[in-house]
Amino acid sequence: MEALPPRGGPPPTTTSQIPHSQIDQQPADDRYLTAVLDEAGSWPGVREGASAISIEGARALVIADDLPAGPAEAFFVGREFCHGHAKGDHSLHLTLPFDLVSEVEAAGWTEPHFLVHSGRLPRTNVMLYAPRDDSEVAVALAIVRASYNFACGVTATTSTPTI
Repeated sequence: MEALPPRGGPPPTTTSQIPHSQIDQQPADDRYLTAVLDEAGSWPGVREGASAISIEGARALVIADDLPAGPAEAFFVGREFCHGHAKGDHSLHLTLPFDLVSEVEAAGWTEPHFLVHSGRLPRTNVMLYAPRDDSEVAVALAIVRASYNFACGVTATTSTPTI
């Protein structure tokens, strides 16, 4: 297993309003986002559905009610811990443990949700930039796995997600 690699290139441009969206550096279609959500949706206790907080068409990942849950900061609403965007935006929003937020951001994969800066959301809420190729899908899955573990109350044994 390799440590989380740095993301290539500068960070994409994103909005600072609702909806928090990635504007550029998008792949040509949704196949990479679909690959991430399909894989994560197959993990134990994860169910997929419409997001309860994002734009219409966003696909949410939700922890089943019969699984143990992590802290409130591990969720957006209910047991939704991650959602992939729609309408040409192939980025995701997810939650990460406090100790991983800065490390994953420093590697260039995420940025805080813009509402974190005003204190309206906890700093566990991040945007994961759209994966642009198969290697970035693997990294995105490692980051989503860290979010899943956080939502399930699992403490990471390493400080950064691994691929």
